[in-house]
Amino acid sequence: MLLSAGLWLQGTTLPALAETKMSKQMEIQANEKTVKEILTAFDKAEKALKAQDLDDLMALYSKNYDYHGLTKNNVRDLWKDLFEKYRRISSHHIFSKIVVTVDGKAPKARITCTGGLWATAESTGERIILDSWFEEVHRLVYENGAWRILGHDGEDQQAMQNGAAHPYF
Repeated sequence: MLLSAGLWLQGTTLPALAETKMSKQMEIQANEKTVKEILTAFDKAEKALKAQDLDDLMALYSKNYDYHGLTKNNVRDLWKDLFEKYRRISSHHIFSKIVVTVDGKAPKARITCTGGLWATAESTGERIILDSWFEEVHRLVYENGAWRILGHDGEDQQAMQNGAAHPYF
């Protein structure tokens, strides 16, 4: 994986990476069943990306999704725009920590992750990186029998230099 990333930085086309992995030094504060369910949610997201199925992808988002004021409908519009401009969209996630807590009615998870979102530009046919993150935290909630994306811990894009934000996952 690191070799692929290095080659990409040197101008070589990056292959379509589409997987979720756990780091060797993974810290887990959850039972095995919960970890498998969380991984299943990310696998479903990847399948929806591959098929460019907006409805299936959005089914993985919580009804209460919030990322610095962006709602589930806002993220739907962002994904729709990406699906119109790009093909072969894929993501790569390396989890280094999963912490599940029961706070109120629904269990919640905080997943520390390094990864990226890649695609092929419709206009040029070139493979490009759409987003990348390092040790960012995905927030999920157990809702309607499955883990759903609730948001992401990260700085407000207006407060960050160059407007960098990660609303997709």
